[in-house]
Amino acid sequence: MNAVTDVLQSTHQYINRDRLWQSLMDLARLGATPKGGVCRLALTDLDRQARDVFVKWCEEAGCTVTVDGVGNIFARRPGRHPELPPVMTGSHIDTQPTGGKFDGCFGVLAGVEVLRTLNDLGIETEAPLEVVVWTNEEGSRFPPCMMGSGVFAEKFTLEDTLAKTDADGVTVGDALNAIGYAGTRPVSGHKVGAYFEAHIEQGPILEDEKKTIGVVLGALGQKWFDLTLRGVEAHAGPTPMHLRKDALVGAAAVVAAVNAAALGHQPHACGTVGCLQAYPGSRNVIPGEVRMTLDFRHLEPARLDSMIAQVRKVIEDTCTRHGLTFEMLPTADFPPLYFDTGCVDAVRDAANGLGLSNMDIVSGAGHDAIFVAELGPAGMIFVPCEGGISHNEIENAAPDDLAAGCAVLLRAMVAASAAIASGKLAA
Repeated sequence: MNAVTDVLQSTHQYINRDRLWQSLMDLARLGATPKGGVCRLALTDLDRQARDVFVKWCEEAGCTVTVDGVGNIFARRPGRHPELPPVMTGSHIDTQPTGGKFDGCFGVLAGVEVLRTLNDLGIETEAPLEVVVWTNEEGSRFPPCMMGSGVFAEKFTLEDTLAKTDADGVTVGDALNAIGYAGTRPVSGHKVGAYFEAHIEQGPILEDEKKTIGVVLGALGQKWFDLTLRGVEAHAGPTPMHLRKDALVGAAAVVAAVNAAALGHQPHACGTVGCLQAYPGSRNVIPGEVRMTLDFRHLEPARLDSMIAQVRKVIEDTCTRHGLTFEMLPTADFPPLYFDTGCVDAVRDAANGLGLSNMDIVSGAGHDAIFVAELGPAGMIFVPCEGGISHNEIENAAPDDLAAGCAVLLRAMVAASAAIASGKLAA
């Protein structure tokens, strides 16, 4: 049995669980919050410190590190055939203002642990491996989210992205220069042999089903809207109920309709009203205007459109009934995505080969893998998070689950490297 075959058959025992955990805890100190979470917004000095730690660890692991024009960091471990496109993995290390220790960071540091484990075993892969830190995945300081991978996949232009500003008017370009991560590597035109992203689930399904590994089939399509309902402000006392044009009453019907549409289009349907503001906001004035957001998600395009059509019909009927007008403006449109079957199979085979309980699952959230999947074969690995809670300071994951996910990542990346070399997996 050669070394690569051995690692494919016995990967789990080689992952250093404690080393992976300690790396996560070390990174979490940068921006640690009193409640046990992390506040490390993109392109701040804390982000710089975290980037410096990542670069240091990767250089110590023998990698060549490059940075592109939007600040994405690439740590490359050479393979036996340097001309082959790399097997990539990664995620992000920026957080929400009240973020946790594992969202994004697990995917990056699982990649670092893969590099360290291969070094420990003295294994040279066929294709090169790359671990990537994508810039500003969260979008909490600079909109939009998934910024770095979006530029890499040519969804956003570098020029427009560098001109984006935060709430204080600081541009992305100025922030990159300030922290020293405005790199010289071109932002696009790079071949992707395969891409795997390990991530906490950010939902409760794996924990509820008592499964260790989620084999991610794809990501839900998303369509977002800004909806404004307009009626007439009037005094809450003298205005009879049947003569009111209450925009908030209309909004209540819309909220119920969004929920009903999602429940009626299962599985994989989600519908959310995340923001709602009533104007003028006085306790004794009938609201004359409501502004609200609508978030629709589904894996099947036709059913996603059906949900929207169902809710729009309710909006129209409600406005007619209550004497309201409305404006519904689209703000985001991400089509449903199915990951490459070869990468999905590699994740499933790795989990089964390691004897890890697993199930097929669909991502309800956006991830950098969604953009990278347009450049080459891609897949994702989910592990449980406690209570399904994420984007929260109490976000938590078990060390054993994280190590298991890392073991699956290692096995899948080694297998993909061999498949690229043999021509069985092509970008």
